[in-house]
Amino acid sequence: MSQKKQLKYDKAYLRIAQEWGKLSYCKRKQVGALIVKDRMIISDGYNGTPTGFENFCEDEEGYTKWYVLHAEANAILKVASSTQSCKGATLYITMSPCKECSKLIHQAGIVRVVYKEGYKDDSGLKFLERAGIEINKIEQLEE
Repeated sequence: MSQKKQLKYDKAYLRIAQEWGKLSYCKRKQVGALIVKDRMIISDGYNGTPTGFENFCEDEEGYTKWYVLHAEANAILKVASSTQSCKGATLYITMSPCKECSKLIHQAGIVRVVYKEGYKDDSGLKFLERAGIEINKIEQLEE
């Protein structure tokens, strides 16, 4: 696929991830993720509390509860309970992954990460680079 066409697809998938993030109940940050393989969306996720827990991500002080799952972790876990595999896939995420999620991304076999905004701690991105995963940042999503 040409670079121009790839960029067009990347922007479209990131826009979908952004919309998906709006489904999150979290007030501080709404993050959306898509996993795409062979130009097919195989999973999606947004940050939130585990199944069966209350839909409030922040505690009384406004801090994110420790057990909130990140968007990319939710997307990867969804693939784990399906017949699909992340091997060779691209992760589209509205915010760059934290160090904990970057381990999951690498271990799941994802080979490319496309994100919009940088997370305050870039150690996750540094780990992914070290693991040989292709990383692309796209801030402008409009065509």
